[in-house]
Amino acid sequence: MAASSPAAEPSIDLDALYRQSGIGDLLAGMDRELVGLVPVKTRIREIAALLLVERARRSIGLRAEPPSLHMCFTGNPGTGKTSVARRMAGLLHGLGYIRRNHVVGVTRDDLVGQYIGHTAPKTKEVLKRAMGGVLFIDEAYYLYRPENERDYGQEAIEILLQVMEDNRDDLVVILAGYRDRMEVFFRSNPGMASRIAHHVDFPDYEASELLEIARLMAAGMQYRMAPEAERAMSDYIVRRMAQPRFANARSIRNALDRARLRQANRLFEARGAAIAAADLQTIAEEDIRKSRVFTQ
Repeated sequence: MAASSPAAEPSIDLDALYRQSGIGDLLAGMDRELVGLVPVKTRIREIAALLLVERARRSIGLRAEPPSLHMCFTGNPGTGKTSVARRMAGLLHGLGYIRRNHVVGVTRDDLVGQYIGHTAPKTKEVLKRAMGGVLFIDEAYYLYRPENERDYGQEAIEILLQVMEDNRDDLVVILAGYRDRMEVFFRSNPGMASRIAHHVDFPDYEASELLEIARLMAAGMQYRMAPEAERAMSDYIVRRMAQPRFANARSIRNALDRARLRQANRLFEARGAAIAAADLQTIAEEDIRKSRVFTQ
């Protein structure tokens, strides 16, 4: 009697699983649409690879504990934390780790009440809206204010901790804020620190990256900067970076909004003849040079 051949080991086509998930398009879009952020993009790809392999393990019956996906995004304002959180939701949804491609963004005011009995229902309502997706808490360190004995932030934190543990397979929480303040927050709240599996630090943009961001923002609003305006914007960026309260891409968007305002006033003052479509779409050098940044 012939000996039976050993059963073939199960296998999985990881590339097919990758294509089926659709995350390739998400990662390509991240590379195409988000300027710079190389260390952030690298970390997101590493997380994507881990989750894809975990999904492959489950598909062939190997043990795969549900990974902890709660995250902390640290960095200065305007460095893309909210944009990456939206893309992370798409990635997690594509891989089947959350039910909805859905992000609920909140701050302390959305979670913490002003009087006894107000915080719990506020926090639970936010969690209900976010369930099945991603809850993004910006400036999360403001939840904890030990200097105020009558502050109700600790109650919100305790509710969050419980839900982050009990519903870890149906909700991903991303905390965001300045790196040094988040470190203080975690030291004061070790329970929260122990639930955060992934820490992603967002670097400030370089001047050349901010100019590229300005081009992309303008194009997204169907504007273009004339060559002289681009040189003026480059000069503006260098000067603005050296001033207080600089907020990276957020400051660039504000600068473009003010340039559009000046362009509109310039065109309005010159009314009386037909305006070409190109003029309506072009930001000129003077629209940028009139900024107070050049006079301070």
